[in-house]
Amino acid sequence: MKYLVISDMHGNTENIDKLDSVFKEVEGVFCAGDFAECFKPDTGKPVLEKLSVKHEAVFAVCGNCDEMDFNDELEEQDISVHKSLVFHDGLAIAGSSGGSIFTNETANERTEEDLISDFEIVVNSTEACGDENGKWSNLILISHNPPKAEKIDSPAPGVHAGSQMLTDFIMKHSPVLVVTGHIHEGCAVEKIGNTTVVNPGSLAEGKYAVVEIVKKDSCFAVESVELKTL
Repeated sequence: MKYLVISDMHGNTENIDKLDSVFKEVEGVFCAGDFAECFKPDTGKPVLEKLSVKHEAVFAVCGNCDEMDFNDELEEQDISVHKSLVFHDGLAIAGSSGGSIFTNETANERTEEDLISDFEIVVNSTEACGDENGKWSNLILISHNPPKAEKIDSPAPGVHAGSQMLTDFIMKHSPVLVVTGHIHEGCAVEKIGNTTVVNPGSLAEGKYAVVEIVKKDSCFAVESVELKTL
């Protein structure tokens, strides 16, 4: 199964149209937020309206440039996975919106504790969907704010903006895939434990990714990730 991975559209609808051939080839779309341009919240809705009609299986969260109540708009389009656990083709998809506190100037900055609390539903569902150690065989996380890592959270050499709490959560629960964004310069693929983490870069800058997920026995695994530019 192939999935389109996008983030940080920042009001740009033209680049969504440029992905029409990709939309036709994938099973679904994972979107890590920032529909709106920074400090221009009204620019998010045209992006949402454009994206929501491109594919019947879109799974999305809001970014730090999207006002928190913009999630209501995502829910109206039936694409929000914020604080939710949604099942699709055997995958369990959970999401977290917003970015960690930095300047307190963008619309949706939150504490690490608030961000990680969005995944409580994963913890509470572990008995049903994970093993006794909290490991999952089919879990996908979509988090606008990246985990602390080496590449995907780095806006400059030696600088890291990721969440250690999210990294710890990933290590404990072993999702198959984590989709993130926020840090445009962190466009990369890396591993945290057994988990593949993808920051596709900013779609406003023409960056996106395609992930292939396969089922092996009763477990899912990331077969390949391609970072692409329009």
